[in-house]
Amino acid sequence: DESVGRVYSHLEERGLANDTLFVYMGDNGFQFGEHGLIDKRTMYEPSIRVPMFATCPDLFQGGRAAEGMALGMDICPTMLEAAGAPIPKTVHGRSLLPLLRGNPQNWRKEFLYEYFWERDFPQTPTVLGLRTDQYSFMQYHGTWDIDELYDIQKDPDQMNNLLANFRTTTEMGRLFMRINDPEKKKLVTDLQNRLKAILNATGGLPEPKWRA
Repeated sequence: DESVGRVYSHLEERGLANDTLFVYMGDNGFQFGEHGLIDKRTMYEPSIRVPMFATCPDLFQGGRAAEGMALGMDICPTMLEAAGAPIPKTVHGRSLLPLLRGNPQNWRKEFLYEYFWERDFPQTPTVLGLRTDQYSFMQYHGTWDIDELYDIQKDPDQMNNLLANFRTTTEMGRLFMRINDPEKKKLVTDLQNRLKAILNATGGLPEPKWRA
């Protein structure tokens, strides 16, 4: 923290603070007992959320940014746009300047979450998930367990798994379900299809082929 303060003080002393995009953020989220867990290798909100603030008076006013999903991969294109440099097509993220200026257009409504099993952390299986502006949907691979679905707007602490009463398992990327509630089944099917679409588009499937 002291080193960051010295850097910012140096910018102020040189008269560069107003036109320098200064971004301060954490490395990753972390759990300290939430859901009875510790560490960062889950899709729960305390794990995936990262605090961040940015300042550059010449580019945007202070205050809270507009509502929108900001991802770590957005930092690179944000810096490039602020510097007036072209953003390569290979960059997956989007510049956050529209959010910081309060006028995002056609902003993302969802993002893919991926965690692949690591030998050093055997307690956490591979997780493929979809986080939308309302739902957090998690599919587990490599273990027979109950998948998870939370309504983030109604249940921000993720305490009520909407799939807890149904035995749902994942095998080779296909979700086998016994859900009798038509609305809930439609919701899960829609989330799964949107997840599959992103995985197919990015080549991120953990198996050679997704079963239809």
